[in-house]
Amino acid sequence: MEEKRKVNGNDLIKWGFVPDKWFVEALDFINSNELTQNEILDYLKQFKLPPALPIFETAKQYNLNIRAESELEEENIAKVKETMDVVMRTPTIVSGTVMPDACPAGPVGTIPVGGVVVTRNAIHPGMHSADICCSVMLTDFGMADPKTVLDAAHQSTHFGPGGRERDDQYYFRPELLEAFESNHFLNEQRSIQVARKHLGTQGDGNHFLFVGKSKKTGNTMLVTHHGSRGVGANLYTKGMKVANKFRNKLSPETPKQNAWIPFDTDEGQSYWEALQIIRMWTKENHSVIHNATAEKIGQAVLDRYWNEHNFVFKDEDLFYHAKGATPLDQKFMPDVTGPRLIPLNMAEPILIVRGKTTANNLGFAPHGAGRNSSRTQHKKSKSDRTVEDIFIEETKGLDIRFYSNEIDISELPSAYKNAASVRAQMSEFGLGEVLDEVIPYGCIMAGDWQKNAPWKGRRVKKSRNKE
Repeated sequence: MEEKRKVNGNDLIKWGFVPDKWFVEALDFINSNELTQNEILDYLKQFKLPPALPIFETAKQYNLNIRAESELEEENIAKVKETMDVVMRTPTIVSGTVMPDACPAGPVGTIPVGGVVVTRNAIHPGMHSADICCSVMLTDFGMADPKTVLDAAHQSTHFGPGGRERDDQYYFRPELLEAFESNHFLNEQRSIQVARKHLGTQGDGNHFLFVGKSKKTGNTMLVTHHGSRGVGANLYTKGMKVANKFRNKLSPETPKQNAWIPFDTDEGQSYWEALQIIRMWTKENHSVIHNATAEKIGQAVLDRYWNEHNFVFKDEDLFYHAKGATPLDQKFMPDVTGPRLIPLNMAEPILIVRGKTTANNLGFAPHGAGRNSSRTQHKKSKSDRTVEDIFIEETKGLDIRFYSNEIDISELPSAYKNAASVRAQMSEFGLGEVLDEVIPYGCIMAGDWQKNAPWKGRRVKKSRNKE
């Protein structure tokens, strides 16, 4: 008697199913119970995907808390609107808003910096980007000398690519290790090694270490700005892969950068937990630098607070994706009791703010001054002058340091939007009340580390050896 042919994965695909982890269990059940074809099709109904979700025909309504004051700003806002109009057609979206410091951050259809997008039951990794939990922390050192604080902080921090060597690493608390090991998005050894190595590092770009004095009290304050470094970037990469698998099943029309992970899935629950662990790591990343500085100067910490401005915040089944926007509403950060921080540029005060949720701000404020043009465009606009002359003019009276010892003019004040305009529009659109200002004394940034990047030196040496 001829043995009945076993059903295999190709049969399931032929019947219209997309390969998935349930295939193994389903095939075992079908073949062990020798189901007829009608019984098989009836059994497989439970695995049928719902109809694909189309993108909205027109963009969901969103608020624009931004006004142009120059031709350059008009061009910038037009680009922001163009990309938001595509983002807001994503099927999961409920509402959105745009801050005065907004600027494009990738291909059309990518959430702009200064954008907030609210979705239902969906986490969009592309809407928090690779710099997960980019955030700011302030420590009040009382009447400490600002130069002493800046010098000590310079010895305590690390800018540029890579991380710390083993003998220079900060203590990695057991609670952090346990959290990483408990989550399948974070528990591989590579992620844990990067988490250890990058603790106490600030990266590059617009990240900084700033020292200034409170306008209200005269106290010296240290403020750091950075995100989750390589460990966050690793999670983002994994999250995008998972989100894209769901996109292929649920909404192939949705652009890849706006793919999502449904929260009510195992993957969604695990990814949400991973985000909270990254948040914990990032807060620790700020704290170790601040604590080391306090220890070096032998100064007591009078106050400390922090907030992220690049994260996903949950309110019941709604997820607020803030790509460069400061959360004002307490519901987003129930563990944070202090005011919020909004840096502008190295020559301007850091604003200490609070604010109320309104229909147009959705509970958020700007995260800084933003840009009207790209780094490359800004450098081209200054090409008729030397880097040194530009630096001297824009940092007069300040102790400005670049960790790589190479000036990066794309991080000088003129590279950013006019700070006075951003502040005026905060007031105009009800985006936070300024309680105090940290008047600048000095600042450390990565600088143009690529100019003398280690691999360039190795490449030159290799080339010379061949000659």
